[in-house]
Amino acid sequence: MEMTVISAQGLKKTSTLSSLFSHHLRPFITVTTTPPSSTHGGDRSHMYTTTVDHEGGLNPTWGDKFDLSNVIDASFFSHKYSCIYLQLYTNRLFLGPRFLGWCGIPAADIADGFSPAGTARQLSYRLRKKDGSRGHGVVNVMVKLESPIIQARGRVDTGAQRLPEVSIGRVAIGIPVKMLPAVSHRGVQQCN
Repeated sequence: MEMTVISAQGLKKTSTLSSLFSHHLRPFITVTTTPPSSTHGGDRSHMYTTTVDHEGGLNPTWGDKFDLSNVIDASFFSHKYSCIYLQLYTNRLFLGPRFLGWCGIPAADIADGFSPAGTARQLSYRLRKKDGSRGHGVVNVMVKLESPIIQARGRVDTGAQRLPEVSIGRVAIGIPVKMLPAVSHRGVQQCN
């Protein structure tokens, strides 16, 4: 699998004392399969890092490509909760990197809708704060799967019934939705 970190949009400048020493953002992104942790960086064994965008400010661009084939294989797509995590930082001149936000790209978003093999797909995700609440900005990536992963994914049986696939376009935006309250249905029998 190949991933290109394209850009981010609508970032918000941090308003802390340390921002007095840095007049604009110098953002970069890390890519990993390890969820964001409370400590800086988390597991670095399979972490990729974009270049620092010194000019883009609140709307940085990178275009950095990463070959994730040594991290992502067919088993990645067979696990319901598999994700690729992007973590956004700004590189402060004197104080080092500062965490700005993160997003998770679910395996299902990557694999669903790819045909033919080798087709690139653009995905966009809203950034989250450290605690998971809604952050500022959106990250845009391009992913391309190679045919062996797609073929292997088709043979994986997760035991869940698949719903019919619906195509609504080439760009997927992974913004979590709020769960609706349970609705009671009168006259419907419960099957045990």
